Amino acid sequence: MLVDTHTHLYLDEFSADRMETVQRAIDSGVEKMIFPNVDLSTLEPMKQLHAQFPRHTYMAIGLHPTEVNADWQSSLQTIHDEFEANPQAYVAIGEIGIDLYWDKTFRAQQMEVFGHQIEWANAHNLPIIIHCREGLDDVLEVIRGAGKVPRGVFHSFGGTIEDVDRIREVGDFYFGINGIVTFKNSRLSSVLPHIGTERILLETDSPYLAPVPKRGKRNESSYIVHTADFVASSLGCTSDELQAITTRNAADLFDLA
Repeated sequence: MLVDTHTHLYLDEFSADRMETVQRAIDSGVEKMIFPNVDLSTLEPMKQLHAQFPRHTYMAIGLHPTEVNADWQSSLQTIHDEFEANPQAYVAIGEIGIDLYWDKTFRAQQMEVFGHQIEWANAHNLPIIIHCREGLDDVLEVIRGAGKVPRGVFHSFGGTIEDVDRIREVGDFYFGINGIVTFKNSRLSSVLPHIGTERILLETDSPYLAPVPKRGKRNESSYIVHTADFVASSLGCTSDELQAITTRNAADLFDLA
């Protein structure tokens, strides 16, 4: 069994074949999928798809850092109200964090929003799903400043051994590994042994970052098998062994039934 710990199958990219895409994942052995929210517009589509596959899907709620703008307070309050109205519906707060790749205009606001959402997670004893793109210094600063270091995963991790060590100085986090690890120019496979199987989670980040041999196509959760096989080979274990370990890791972090 596989768990896709980060997939956005509720987005418009899947409007033509959404149900079939989810079923392909299930048929491929992806028994559980976690949907992280993006912004206000994605809440309802995410909830609707989860309602159609309640045995196989879970939800996380949060405001993505690239969606932090001049109206961030209103957006964050609406998401907070949605969460507090039904906190048991969510297995994590996410995806949240810092993204300075496209625009640094709202850097301070991203840090503030990230901090608020860590507070939600800590108040409800939930893990966080961290989006970090060219923002590791700021992410670690915010986490250090939290009243309590949260549990969580660095989603779509593509960093170095040094980055892993810096993160571990702050907390015992998991690392979400997706199709990036299969790319020819990626050095992530050499970092995997340093992370260790006990802190690896598998994900797709669908519809983005499709793994080899599907690179260039729209990504979907069924493609996680290619990432699993590549990671297992890199670590010198069988795919079945890796699947068992990463499934247990996901169940432990997100408290999955």
